[in-house]
Amino acid sequence: MKRGHLLHLANACLLFLCVSMYLGTGWSLVLFSFPIASQLTVDNYYLQFVPQVQAATRFFTGMTLVMLVSAVVLAWRERRTGLRWYPLLVLLAVVVATLLTRFFIFPYNAEMAAGITSPERLSQVLGAWMGMNRIRVALWTVQWLSMLGYFVHRLLRAEHPAGVRWPGFGLSIPPRREVRA
Repeated sequence: MKRGHLLHLANACLLFLCVSMYLGTGWSLVLFSFPIASQLTVDNYYLQFVPQVQAATRFFTGMTLVMLVSAVVLAWRERRTGLRWYPLLVLLAVVVATLLTRFFIFPYNAEMAAGITSPERLSQVLGAWMGMNRIRVALWTVQWLSMLGYFVHRLLRAEHPAGVRWPGFGLSIPPRREVRA
């Protein structure tokens, strides 16, 4: 395999790693953290919430920049193929998730970090925060499915290079095989 092809594959794998990290983090929140939200009080939410969110924000801010660059590079490399749509969908979902985070989720993070003393307000903020994060997890799932689709598409093309192609997608359709008795 040529060096350029290896770098191209490494970039696609890097993007898949990043979307996988988002997917795992998001679904971990939904499956394991959200169910205990009703048990959080003004006395215990801070330690259960704020340090983890602050650490995740620092880490994922840098990773998001890597994802944006990686998706643009991958889309550019695939610009003449049907594979270009996968990184473009990832790019769109990253941008939307980033805007959602910046304008809707970060204000709730800041309020919780500042300290909420009213149980009613804590319930409102946690409820809204979880709702916004469910949307973000859906976007992260779209990112992951897009990258999975990219690799499945590449695999199908590699396995059936001379097969029938779907126009505009570049996807090989394997020829029909006869069943032998």
